[in-house]
Amino acid sequence: MRSLSRLTTAGVLGAAALALLTGCLGSSDAGSSGGQDANRNADAKKVELTIGSNSVKGGKSSAGATFLSDVLIPKFVADQKGKGVDVTVKFQGDGSDDEVYKQKLSLDLSNKSGPDLFQIDGIWVGEFAQAGYIKPLTDTVGDAAKVNDWDGWKQIPESVQALGSYNGQRYGVPGGTDGRVLYFNKKLFQQAGLPADWQPKSWDDIISAGQALKKLPGVTPIQINAGTAMGEATSMQGVLPLLVGTGATVNTDGKWLGNSPQLRQVLDFYHQIYSTGLGDPVLQKEAKGRDKSFAEFAANKIGILGESDYFWRSVVEPKEGVAKMADRDSAVGWALIPAMKPGAGVKGQDFVSMSGGGATVINPNTKFPQQAWELLQFMNSAEMVKASLDGAAKITQRSDVNSEVLASDPMLSFIAEKVLPITQFRPGLAEYPKISAALQQATADVVAGKSTDAAASAYQKAVEAAAGGKDKVTSN
Repeated sequence: MRSLSRLTTAGVLGAAALALLTGCLGSSDAGSSGGQDANRNADAKKVELTIGSNSVKGGKSSAGATFLSDVLIPKFVADQKGKGVDVTVKFQGDGSDDEVYKQKLSLDLSNKSGPDLFQIDGIWVGEFAQAGYIKPLTDTVGDAAKVNDWDGWKQIPESVQALGSYNGQRYGVPGGTDGRVLYFNKKLFQQAGLPADWQPKSWDDIISAGQALKKLPGVTPIQINAGTAMGEATSMQGVLPLLVGTGATVNTDGKWLGNSPQLRQVLDFYHQIYSTGLGDPVLQKEAKGRDKSFAEFAANKIGILGESDYFWRSVVEPKEGVAKMADRDSAVGWALIPAMKPGAGVKGQDFVSMSGGGATVINPNTKFPQQAWELLQFMNSAEMVKASLDGAAKITQRSDVNSEVLASDPMLSFIAEKVLPITQFRPGLAEYPKISAALQQATADVVAGKSTDAAASAYQKAVEAAAGGKDKVTSN
């Protein structure tokens, strides 16, 4: 799904997967380094670096490729020249399928080659770390104080830092991100006698609002993505935000969540929506169901819809949205996603969310680890992050930049200020896609009329198969 994998800092991050073709300058340099001394070539006056990205001018993530090659690199080269260092930075990009690129990058890294810096989707960080392809920044740079004292960390919320982290260690610097909320149609809310400043505090509050909206003819009260046709959108917009609202995460302490009380609570909530006419089960089965739900919301036919900020800035955007709403700014409201009940969310939170995005990491085999760290800091400075937006209002990883560039957009400011501090991210583990597919199927089963117990039981079997055995699944 475009909105899930897209990385919302237009320039710094191009798309979900970012990589490099074998045989470029960075590959040969990195491969020849040996990978032992973090301070190797630290005093070099002539430096060669390569940035890998799954983006290309005029093609996939064109804005990201343009920023990296035409703005970031010249600025960094000039900055280093002022310090007496002659740096050559080459951008290596392409626009292949994400999974194809992931395979190429993995092959390069397994052979101790690849780019000096490269950008990857956040859900790959753990997998790459487990494989030994990437190392904690403190190991690659070789100086924990140098890494941890970077002033940029103070501008990146800890929740967002998790996007480039694994097992509590930073492997890279996160890029732009997003957040999920509940959107609601203020016109329909007014007709149903609901408040224009609606903020549910529990799942029961959502159901109650849905019951009031159900009285309006021709209106689908609630749209929470479900089923397999919507793919990862079901997981990110539906199951996972609800799951963290029960206090559980899909992977905890190395084990995947199975047929647990929390999983059943989520499925019960889906059952409440789709077995009582509060949601449209047909939409969840159609190939273009998500797009149709966008169109129906814009046409004032859906009351409540769970989505990311992508919905605001790209779907119902009045001028260029895929489902334009001329009165978006006055007709569309938004609210935090509540935990099942106050305090029941992860970390005891009252409200929850899920976010996506990617991170830029340093190849541990680079010939120039210190200079690569310099470039990584430079590209994530306030000046460069702001430049990457090219005037667009999008959520970045930096709070200081967000405060400036989002000042005129109340919705995106809401995401940056209220959602990012409480958000969660998908686990960056190789098994996740299969676990996600099992979650999608479980919701599809409930929407199709199966009981919660039957759907949860089938899910348990699917998770055990995906995880590699019962011992890797918890059902407590």
